[in-house]
Amino acid sequence: MPNDQPVEIPALSSRLIHKGMVWDVFAETFEFNGDQLTREYVKHPGSVAVLTINDKDELLLMKQYRRPVGSYLMEFPAGMLDVPGESKLECAKRELAEEANLSASQWDELISFHSTPGGNSETITIFVAKDLRTANSNYVTSGEEKDMPQTWVPIRKALESVLRSDITSPSAVVGILAYALKTGL
Repeated sequence: MPNDQPVEIPALSSRLIHKGMVWDVFAETFEFNGDQLTREYVKHPGSVAVLTINDKDELLLMKQYRRPVGSYLMEFPAGMLDVPGESKLECAKRELAEEANLSASQWDELISFHSTPGGNSETITIFVAKDLRTANSNYVTSGEEKDMPQTWVPIRKALESVLRSDITSPSAVVGILAYALKTGL
């Protein structure tokens, strides 16, 4: 069975190129197959996303503006692992409450993947949340999170949208496809 294989190749040098508001850009030099290579990449703490299913077997999608691609994307509630000591599951629960004002009593880890491994260290872990209730969150949204309309979509329609490339957010695409395969849709 094919699988990814972690490897430790030490950096000969590492320098911060840009200190960002959310993540940083580094340049690292390392030796690989007899050559000295330098690669620049975004160092990212990782993220979680929540594929949220209601009792009608509908999936929660939120429309969020994404400046780098100049589009509103249909996405899951999601966020970065940026709270020290917080587990991935705790982060997922927090993000679901903050962005969708929901909590869930059933949680399952669905899949993890690298968002852009050629230039970004981010790993996204997707959880499935079911058995929902209102969270009564007092979180105050800001920035792009101030305007994220929510819609509940039958999972099959969401899958069709992914296959037509109408939904292109990586966590939504990977999550919807993985959920469809896992549940036999």
